[in-house]
Order: sequence, then C-alpha cells, then structure tokens
Amino acid sequence: MKKLEKWLVPFGSKLAGNSILSAIRDGIAVVIPLVMAGSIALIIKNFPITSWTNWLAKDGLGFSNFLLQLYYGSFALMALVAVFGIAYAYAKRKNVDPLAAGIISLASYVITLPFSTTIATTAIKSQSTNAKGVTNIVASATGQGIDFTLLGSQGLFGAILVGLISAVIFTWFVTHKITIKMPETVPPAVANSFTALIPGVVILLFWDLIQAGLAATPMHSLNNMMTVILGQPLTVFGSSIWGVVIIVALNSILWFVGVHGGNITFAIMDPIYLALMAQNLQAYEAHKAIPNIVSRPFMDNFIYLGGGGATLGLVIALTLFAKSRQYKTLKPLVMVPGIFNINEPTMFGVPVVLNVYLIIPFIVTPIVNALISYSAMAIGLVARTTGVALPWTLPPIVSGFLATSSWTGAALQAVLIVLDILIWFPFLKISDNRELALENGEVKEA
Repeated sequence: MKKLEKWLVPFGSKLAGNSILSAIRDGIAVVIPLVMAGSIALIIKNFPITSWTNWLAKDGLGFSNFLLQLYYGSFALMALVAVFGIAYAYAKRKNVDPLAAGIISLASYVITLPFSTTIATTAIKSQSTNAKGVTNIVASATGQGIDFTLLGSQGLFGAILVGLISAVIFTWFVTHKITIKMPETVPPAVANSFTALIPGVVILLFWDLIQAGLAATPMHSLNNMMTVILGQPLTVFGSSIWGVVIIVALNSILWFVGVHGGNITFAIMDPIYLALMAQNLQAYEAHKAIPNIVSRPFMDNFIYLGGGGATLGLVIALTLFAKSRQYKTLKPLVMVPGIFNINEPTMFGVPVVLNVYLIIPFIVTPIVNALISYSAMAIGLVARTTGVALPWTLPPIVSGFLATSSWTGAALQAVLIVLDILIWFPFLKISDNRELALENGEVKEA
C-alpha cells in the first residue's frame, strides 16, 4: 500500500491542479444536492415490494406523480445544472466573470438540443354541449419543445463538452480584452453585462452553427453524435465475455470523467441484451437449458453490484472503516441508496468521479465480477439468469435468487460482495488517509 500511495498521491495532485479536470469536478459537484433529492424519490418509488408498486400504479397514482415531479425537478436536470457549473468553475479559476460564463454556456447547451414540432399539448380548441347535456371538447395537439431526457444524465456528455468549450472561448476573449469596455462610473453589474456581450454573441453563434450543421446529418444533434461515436464500437463484442469486459471498462472510464456511462453503453447494447434475455425466458418457460450467459439481468445483478463500477463494496468499506470527517458524514447518504443500486450519491459525493485514488478499483472490480460470474455460470456451478425482468433497484442476494430462480445466484452475489470489499478497501484507505491529512492540515489541497 505504501508503494501504491507513493505513486498515486503525486499523480493525483498533478491531475487535481489541471484547470479542465478541476472545472469538470467542481462543476459536477454542483448537482450533488439534486442527485441526492432525486435518489430519495427513486428509492421510494421503485421500492421492490409488489403491493407497494401496485398501489402506486393504481390508488397511489397521485403520490407516484409527486415523486416523479421531485425526480424531474432534481435528478433529471443534471446536464442543465452541470453545464452552468462547469463553465462557472473554469471561469472562476481563470479569474473572469464566472456568472456570465455559466449563463452563456447554459444557453449554448440549449441551442445544441434539437427542437421537435410534434410534441402534443393539451389545449381546448372548442367546447359545446348537446341536447343530452354531454359536453363535447375538441382539443388541438400542436406544440414545440425539446427532449426532456437530454436535460438529465443522458445529456451530460454534451453538457461537459459545451461547458468547457464555451468557458475556454469566453476566457480567451476576456483575457485578450476583445470586449466592450465601459467607463468606471458605470455600475459593475452593467459593465459586466457589456463585457460579456461580444464573447457571448460569438459563442452562441458558434454553437448555433454547429447544431445547424449536425441537423443536416444523420446525427441530428451533438448528443446523438457523441452517443454514436462512443457507442457503436461497443456493439462488436456484445454477447461475449471479452465484449462484456470492454463494455464494463468503458462504462467505468466514462463515469470516471463524469459521464453517465450506463446511459451510453446500455442505449447501444440493450437491443442485444434484451434479445438474449428473451431467448433465455423462452427456454426457461419450455423447461429447456438456458442458452445465454450474458443478458441485461446478468449485467445488472452480477456485475454492477451497487451500480456502475460495482460500488456497493466501496460504500460498505466506507461505512465500516472510514475515519475522515468527510467520509463519516457520507456514510448514511451513500449506504442506503447503494443497497438499492443507486450510486450517484457515491459517484459525486465521495467522489469517485475524477478521483484518481479510486479509478483502479472502479475499473477492476466490475471486471472481476464479470469474469467470476461468467465462469461460474459457464461451468454450471451457478444457474444462469432465466430472462425474468427485475426492478434494477432490487437489493443484492434477493435479486440474485430471483434472477436465476436458484439459491446459487444469491450465493454468488454474497461471494462477489465480499471480494468487492476486499478490492476496494486498500484504495479507500489511501483516499481516506488523504482526506484525513487535509482535515488535519498536514497537507494542502492543490
């Protein structure tokens, strides 16, 4: 551990001082309160009890909508808040107006989102009552808007790109004094607005031209282009163990830089995984041998224990062994969501994102889970997943049993959790000791 710490600490300090990486880290940290609020709503709404979910779908529909409103107003706005936060953080480090940079970046991101004119809206066009007293309402259904999902984690990669590029351009204009200079007698708020005018117009026009160009291509938008560029190579190895290993590694790498890897990898791989799952279900119902090992339940329930990066081992190790004040404060905030496979509080609260002390176990742990699970199922030691769809918030052990209809699935998950804790522990201690040293004033943050 001493040798590992000796190598990781200087490397981590150097990366921590990088303006771009720091802007991403600090900008994404802004969304933590929203992620926490949205996570609570998801846990309550998707709590894996049939009577509870049935009640929400019928008599409890109003409460279900209440929880959805909380989710849409918090978790689902991750990209919109992040693009502002990243630009704000970068501009602040460069000693230019961070508020102007953030607002311009936010507007730029909205410009890159494709507009749709086919969104239905509820509007009464005419109303009349017939002789029987029945009211007839004719409603129009025309409207315009943007895809709401792109305001959340699905649009996070585009938000990071727009936030950084916009902030860099804004900073360049201001530092090179290509701005409108107002007299000193003008109030600072007004002067800052005019200072941001020229770079703001240039940045907005730049992104408008980018979106106009992409709209004329099959990509249609910046987010679609990023998805295709990053996602298509993942389809090659979809149903093989080496394909799984590559997908898991890329998912972790994307998450490490603040991108929701699951939204990208599963968006491309789900057609393959769902087809494999359907084949397993048909065989299971016909009492035949299960043909496929890799499927969506395999990925959810045996590789990503606790979420992307298999962070359940991390949150258990943190809960049991952390000594720094920061990590002790996080214990109840990450443990409960982690049990239900919601790890955004862990990703952005610990954080795991851009934390070089944790990148090795973040990549290695789910790969180890994949290799062990695949091997155990290939040799028949553990039953394969039956193809039954399960809520992704179902806790381990229970999900392992239900996914395989066998106690061997639950036993495998228990073994994997223990191994995951052992893998995460030494790296957590390095990060925890670093936080403890910062809190005690023994070292200074870069």
